[in-house]
Amino acid sequence: MSHLKILSSCSRLALALAIALPAAASASERGTDAQVGTSSIGPHDQLGRLSMMTGATRAAVLARVSGEQVYDLAQNYFPGMPSFTEAGDPPFQFWMTHTPDGAAHDNPFAAGVVANKVVAYSGDAVSMYTHVGTHIDTLNHFGLHGRVWNGFEASKHLGDRGWDVNGADKIPPIVARGVLLDIAMLKGVDRLPPAYRITAADIEAFLIKAEVTLARGDVVLVRTGKGADFRSPEAYKRAPAALDLEAARFLAGKGAMIIGVDVINPEPLPSGLDDNYLPMHTYLLAEQGVLIIENLDLEELARNRVYEFAFVAAPLKIEGATGSPIRPLAMPLKGRR
Repeated sequence: MSHLKILSSCSRLALALAIALPAAASASERGTDAQVGTSSIGPHDQLGRLSMMTGATRAAVLARVSGEQVYDLAQNYFPGMPSFTEAGDPPFQFWMTHTPDGAAHDNPFAAGVVANKVVAYSGDAVSMYTHVGTHIDTLNHFGLHGRVWNGFEASKHLGDRGWDVNGADKIPPIVARGVLLDIAMLKGVDRLPPAYRITAADIEAFLIKAEVTLARGDVVLVRTGKGADFRSPEAYKRAPAALDLEAARFLAGKGAMIIGVDVINPEPLPSGLDDNYLPMHTYLLAEQGVLIIENLDLEELARNRVYEFAFVAAPLKIEGATGSPIRPLAMPLKGRR
């Protein structure tokens, strides 16, 4: 990981496209009126709704795991993968730093001709924006009026080396109950129509159809079907379906701890507001302390109709980062498909 070069550019994202329940968060759709939420735990809390996780909640969900199958919900990283280059952010890049023939020629460790022929040495490096691929948005990614979740001010907590609060390094390993909302299945299609807006009514209809309920502390994953296009970046980024703000409020109201999606951006663009170009991001991250996971691969989970599972994941501990690659796993629960 010593070669990893992570560059972050929070404010340009949109141009390309209760324990920790807030004590007094505004529900306004307007950026002018909305204010960041504050934690009931206190002024030093940097977890948001992740504080809903406890030893008891983790043990409860793990005790129900069947162990028969593990679903990998992460997309592959590869050159040319979908990214926010339109906003000026760097694409994912991968290159070899060492190859067996190159090492034999360059002799980087002064090992000698014989040793370099015996040892076949390969090494590589990557460079990327922290919001490329399957990743988690941290609570300093988007804020309101110069502040992020729990009232931390950019003027006091953001320097040239990133934020000193609410970064990816503050996120603990995530072990929680997960729920899949397969809205594409609900509508009887492989992929939702271009720019379709998922509503709270859609979510309620799916929960009834699948006989699933939502609970406080859930990781809620929403399938549009667009994840199947991930290896075709232009198709994947073109007019994805998205959650409307009402749906986000519905999930937050049910106690969702994390909301994940199989698209590059979970909310409709343009927003239709003059003073907030990403109202869902600011509502979930800044007002409610709900984290967001984007670019999930939910296809196999959906094919097997696994709607309830143990969700296990952890981001890279990049200090101060506004986002991080994440490798989410889903393990079905006993008595559920």
